[in-house]
Amino acid sequence: MKNHLYNETSPYLLQHADNPVDWYPWGEEAFRKAREEDKPIFLSIGYSTCHWCHVMARESFEDLEIARLLNESFVSIKVDKEERPDIDSIYMAVCQAFTGSGGWPTSIFMTADQKPFFAGTYFPNRSKGRMIGLRELLSVIREKWNNERQVLLDQAEEIVAHLKNGDETGERLTAMTNGDDLIPSAIALYRRIYDKVHGGFGGAPKFPTPHNILFLLTCYERQNDASCLEMAEHTLLQMYRGGLFDHIGFGFCRYSTDEQFLAPHFEKMLYDNALLILAYCKGYEVTKNALYLEIAEKTAAYSLREMTAPGGGFYSAQDADSDGEEGKYYLFVPEEIKNLLGQQESEDFCRHFDITEEGNFEGKNIPNLLKSDYQKTYSDEVLERVLQYRRERNFLHLDDKILTAWNGLMISAMCRLYQNSGKQMYLEAAKKADYFIQTNLCDETGLYVSYRDGKRGVKGFLDDYAAYLFAQLVLYSATLEESYLTRAEQLCREVQNKFSDPKNGGFYLYGTENESLILRPKEDYDGAIPSGNSLMAWNLVRLSQLTGDEAYRHQAEEQLNFLGTKAAQYPIGHGMFLLALLEHEMPAPKVTVVLGQQENIDALSVKLPPNTAVTLLRKPTEEYPLKEGKTTFYVCRDHSCLPPVNDLNEITKNVRGD
Repeated sequence: MKNHLYNETSPYLLQHADNPVDWYPWGEEAFRKAREEDKPIFLSIGYSTCHWCHVMARESFEDLEIARLLNESFVSIKVDKEERPDIDSIYMAVCQAFTGSGGWPTSIFMTADQKPFFAGTYFPNRSKGRMIGLRELLSVIREKWNNERQVLLDQAEEIVAHLKNGDETGERLTAMTNGDDLIPSAIALYRRIYDKVHGGFGGAPKFPTPHNILFLLTCYERQNDASCLEMAEHTLLQMYRGGLFDHIGFGFCRYSTDEQFLAPHFEKMLYDNALLILAYCKGYEVTKNALYLEIAEKTAAYSLREMTAPGGGFYSAQDADSDGEEGKYYLFVPEEIKNLLGQQESEDFCRHFDITEEGNFEGKNIPNLLKSDYQKTYSDEVLERVLQYRRERNFLHLDDKILTAWNGLMISAMCRLYQNSGKQMYLEAAKKADYFIQTNLCDETGLYVSYRDGKRGVKGFLDDYAAYLFAQLVLYSATLEESYLTRAEQLCREVQNKFSDPKNGGFYLYGTENESLILRPKEDYDGAIPSGNSLMAWNLVRLSQLTGDEAYRHQAEEQLNFLGTKAAQYPIGHGMFLLALLEHEMPAPKVTVVLGQQENIDALSVKLPPNTAVTLLRKPTEEYPLKEGKTTFYVCRDHSCLPPVNDLNEITKNVRGD
């Protein structure tokens, strides 16, 4: 049996195309059917590598009795949250309002005009203890829809009004001085919840949240706060040593289910690995500890090997489940290692990676370095043999859609890795992915969200523009090619035109070219991924530094003011905003390069710290003349400007503060 998802391109929707549930994609056809047949809508939101989405699908959406209930009394809609972050944002807020928490799968019951009256996340097939089953829930809602509909409609109006009211309230900061205490307040809060034993912040589950690490490392760099370095370094080391990092095939999983970073939730997301490359690169920049650069390169090796499309774009995710079992792909027992490597080599391997008879995860073993010398290098040849064995042993699902926002983050990561390592392969990967986006995810009207199987998704959202703009600015930093800065300015104008709220500040999640929904949210919280608003704050600060344009400086301060009110309530939930604020208040060195004739500055972006704001002048000006007729460097740092120099080595010392 095939339902209405069969012609979709989303891997998540296609996973449900053979369900007995008559799923529809989000669209007018489904809403019209609901109106004409006078039925409520069951909306299910998830993504293709979501473990509990798989569980609910197996238990309920493949169940003939539940399918009958849904098909007879509801119109069922499936949404891929990664392709439609606007729908996900609105109905996740609904779910949180109903239950006090959220997650995926998100399960929403609503009217044909998209107004929700009940929400939850995962429901088992049948009731278990205090948890209502989907089978019973469907019967209850069908009965209420038929006999007490006005109660449901009133509840829908109430929740929409509540969310609209919450969206419109809140005061804006009137001046940047009102945000002066945000950075010290955030650092103090980080210290309070920092896990001194295991690293990270708070208890389990522990998410990497790399933008928090970036903020702390930059605080140490600009303010010399040793506690920031300690928290950041300990967390970087423990995330790597534990099972959160895949020590066989490399790359990081989504989060740790325990406080030690030992047992991960096994799915791997492109955005986590991109942001973690940025964090480990920053760790290397600040400390010069070669281990951090090695970890960043291992993560890039995984991304280039397993997450890169033939055309250069980056895929979205790898699943947590193999053969219907979470983590099965990644787990080992000593006997199979012995059979693969032989007695002597297997003993050393198992000792190093903590693979024991009793196991460290449900009787099996997650390879980790929590009990061994994490600085010891292990044979590449042996690791390759184990990796190939693992690949042949179990199948691992790949979500092969290409998302503009996540690709923007990985392009930025590859650029930073190039600047830190000097290896051209990373810059080539970044440029190839950028070309893929230009070719497949852009047209004269702007950006699109996703690409798969030769088809583009819907028009881009704020996150797509903000992350791709971020990528252009980092590409410019890595190459000093003016075309990237020009494109960044063009994207910034598009963001202002399509997403801005001139009255209340900030940027809406969806723009003037996107579908209108029951709410128009503005996301400001930096969760697993920095919000589009926080990325735009960083982008505007950077543009003001690179161009010297007062308009960008004013826009940056307006955006920082808007976000400051939100961040004041819980500053560590706004790590990317805090990083932008720090960059604004304590900017990186500014270097103006005036080119002499026939001068080669190809090495400049590698020799200077990657955060340096470099402006390139192809001809001398009255303000910036050449010194001795040669390429001349003007350096400003710590609110003062140094004498112009011709020697690149001298400028490197000046920028680094040596």
